[in-house]
Amino acid sequence: MTGLAALWLPILLSAVVVFVVSSIIHMASPWHKTDYPKLPNEDAFRAAVRPLAVPPGDYMVPRPANTEEMKSPAFAQKIAEGPVLIVTVLPNGKMSITSNLVSWFAYLIVVSLFAAYVAASALGPGATRGRIIQFAGTTAFCAYALGLWQMSIWYRRSWSITIKATVDALIYAILTGLILSWLWPLRSP
Repeated sequence: MTGLAALWLPILLSAVVVFVVSSIIHMASPWHKTDYPKLPNEDAFRAAVRPLAVPPGDYMVPRPANTEEMKSPAFAQKIAEGPVLIVTVLPNGKMSITSNLVSWFAYLIVVSLFAAYVAASALGPGATRGRIIQFAGTTAFCAYALGLWQMSIWYRRSWSITIKATVDALIYAILTGLILSWLWPLRSP
């Protein structure tokens, strides 16, 4: 077993590298440019929804109150008429990604910490690069990717978005595993 304290540098460095790479993937490449297309007739939609003053949150429309209502002909009619939506409403006002970036970086540190913890629990100082990448990379991949799949399974999020995010996760996991293996403590003399 390797002490987690000996891995603080690779944990932070892997978070920084993944932060930079994810920024490049999302801002400088066309990879995610088509994830969220513009809504047809966006202005009319906004004008129709604005007077409702929907508070920030996640919503499903139509939303049955219980399973009996879900089986009712009235609910079936609502589904048939549409629209059928799952919507996240954000607060109105100035948009700033600063808090998102800070939260993202904190998340990256947590993922790197867990990847290092799992690898450190299984491997001692001087472990082979392949084993470190195997343990840390697999753990990081699970953290970055697998939770996204349920959004496509249950909430019909576009599979193309989920697949692209899974490819991103694979890149992040490889980077995390490589950095941890590069700075892994050597055997004690």
